[in-house]
Amino acid sequence: MKNLKNALLLKQLYQLKQFGYSYTSANIYKEDTQDFTLPNTLESLAKQAAQCHLCELSKTRTKVVFGEGNPHAAILFVGEAPGVTEDTTGKPFVGRAGELLTKMIENVLGLSRNEVYITNILKCRPFNNEIPTPEQAHTCQPYLLKQIELIKPKLIVALGATAYHYLTGDDTDISKVRGTIHQQNNYTIIPTYHPSYLLRNPSAKKEVYVDLLKVKELMQTVAQ
Repeated sequence: MKNLKNALLLKQLYQLKQFGYSYTSANIYKEDTQDFTLPNTLESLAKQAAQCHLCELSKTRTKVVFGEGNPHAAILFVGEAPGVTEDTTGKPFVGRAGELLTKMIENVLGLSRNEVYITNILKCRPFNNEIPTPEQAHTCQPYLLKQIELIKPKLIVALGATAYHYLTGDDTDISKVRGTIHQQNNYTIIPTYHPSYLLRNPSAKKEVYVDLLKVKELMQTVAQ
């Protein structure tokens, strides 16, 4: 970009010289200033995310998986990244892990999926369902932070180590922090295991059950 700018400057200087100018203070080339402000509605933010090409995942995705649910939800669930089914449908947590998450929400919290909001750290499916790279996660992070700002949840349930790490900056093993309470800004973060982990390790469902009971208890406190 700098070389292009210099070339345009030099070109116009030569043109001015041909017209007889020996000196000018004219602003020959002005680089456009881009507006990086994110929209202030979830609908507009989702449209912008759908057109995002800031990382290499935009080249391989089928659909952007922005998130869905109650735009004023008290509880926000944040997972890692879309999988194959999510990439196809454009909806978060609709595969086997999604079915399990729905049961967790309904059976333990006594809520429907429509009453909470569900999203991921990444809005596009990573290659071969790999763990998001720091570059990918930090590129997508402004979308997530804006979602949090707009939804204003009281509680955020971090599903898995990746979600917990990029929400808090803490890289402690999820097995050591699950069920713990972390105050951050105007909301509380509670990490627990990702539903995909539970599919591979059914015995851990007991621990997640305990974690969600704590979420339910906290919600009752917040509602007072």
